[in-house]
Amino acid sequence: MTTVRSEVRPAAPVALSSASVYPERAAAAFELAAELGYDGVELMVWTDPVSQDVAAIDRLAERHGVPVLAVHSPCLAISQRVWHSDPIVRIRRSVSAAATLGARTVVVHPPFRWQRKYVAQFADEVARAGEHVGVALAVENMYPVMRSTVRTVPYSPGYDPTDVGYAHYTLDLSHTAAAGSDALAMLERMGSALTHVHLADGSGSARDEHLVPGRGTQPCAEVCERLTASGFGGVVVVEVSTRRCRTRQDRTELLAESLLFARLHLQPTADATRAKKAAHTGW
Repeated sequence: MTTVRSEVRPAAPVALSSASVYPERAAAAFELAAELGYDGVELMVWTDPVSQDVAAIDRLAERHGVPVLAVHSPCLAISQRVWHSDPIVRIRRSVSAAATLGARTVVVHPPFRWQRKYVAQFADEVARAGEHVGVALAVENMYPVMRSTVRTVPYSPGYDPTDVGYAHYTLDLSHTAAAGSDALAMLERMGSALTHVHLADGSGSARDEHLVPGRGTQPCAEVCERLTASGFGGVVVVEVSTRRCRTRQDRTELLAESLLFARLHLQPTADATRAKKAAHTGW
């Protein structure tokens, strides 16, 4: 009698966004990722000088034994002049940094509406930038902005990148909450082009809250379970806000809780693997 073993795919790696330790700096992200057992770090390039220094980041990764698994390009409103005032240059430097650090993904936001030249160039640049170095530019879903009672969309052509269509996407669950988007429907629209996930939660308010997963209204657990069932080959990044934490211990507890949530719901099982195989083979 032959025993057939179920092959269980390893769970997707879970990285810590360096934005999750703000107002501490990039070095703290590597320290905490190593302490808590994260698989790596997503480097948010912004006003922190160390985040802009690729050699310094490489030394931190080596010192703590924590690789950089993704680079978030400096495309926030507060980082519009980091690395260069030209957003195309910033994208290219982000791709170069990712290649140097051994990361496969660069996260990028859609252009702001007032960046007219960039708007015209964005789709071609995203398609072109990673061609020669094997780095995917994963365009992230965003959200409208509320000012008083006025709802505006500061991104062009909009905050949902699936309306345009790109080769690679980042799904951010705090942003789906702020936008009032159906996260599971967006997951389906992104399909096999989904490369990267920002795991966080939101209450459904118009603010981008980046709550610990499981503390809001988003289907964080189901998204993780669907990723595993689909054989997702990208990285899941914990991107939560800890800026109100008064101590390093408080911050550590939130990041530990977030990692535990991700590990629990990304964990593959033999039963799930058998069900997937049966669906494909008909037995």
